[in-house]
Amino acid sequence: MTARHNRADLIRAILEGVAFSQKDCLQIIEQMGTRVESVRLSGGGARSALWRQIFADVFGKRVSTLETEEGSAYGAALLSMVGTGRYPSIVDLCRATVRETSSIEPRQSETVIYDRGHTIYQALYPALKVLQ
Repeated sequence: MTARHNRADLIRAILEGVAFSQKDCLQIIEQMGTRVESVRLSGGGARSALWRQIFADVFGKRVSTLETEEGSAYGAALLSMVGTGRYPSIVDLCRATVRETSSIEPRQSETVIYDRGHTIYQALYPALKVLQ
């Protein structure tokens, strides 16, 4: 950072850093053999159009928001419905209850830039972690 950077630059850097961290997680899932075509966001952060676009651009994938903003608690409640026999499977449950409200596509030109940034992030993160 330099003196020409402002608060907005710092906030954007935080948003991008979180997205890079989540991309690391997404890559692990994909390395395990799961094909991911799109990503769904929930919770308060999903309300931000800027953050949704950053996620789409960083992931290089379509990003959707859901009808419900509750993530973990809602998911746990839904899974209990499978466990109690209300739904025969998670797939059936999701078909009946999960609704996308909007989606955003990645911008290829931004994805290329973020791919370079993510490579730098992956190199810097372990090097800076040692300093803690």
